[in-house]
Amino acid sequence: MQRFWISVMGALLSMSLITAAVGASNAKVTPLTRTERCTNLSRQVDEALETHAAATQVTAAKALQRKGNRFCAAKKQAQGIRMLANALKLLGVTPIDPVQ
Repeated sequence: MQRFWISVMGALLSMSLITAAVGASNAKVTPLTRTERCTNLSRQVDEALETHAAATQVTAAKALQRKGNRFCAAKKQAQGIRMLANALKLLGVTPIDPVQ
């Protein structure tokens, strides 16, 4: 009889884990706003400049970051995002677009 209850409990646990996994996969992902993307990319450039300080394109990357930040502040986020992504590429870093 004890084996029976152990089997039933195991089956219930398995079903609850499957249900939890399916529920988590159905969660909606909210895309980042352009302003949030500007902030995230600028932060990524800051980190890349620290870790790639010896890169030959540091000066150009810093200039692109400043220009990108100015575009973002002037409500021209699309241009700012492009500038910041290009700054990362100059440093040999792939821009990461985090998911919310």
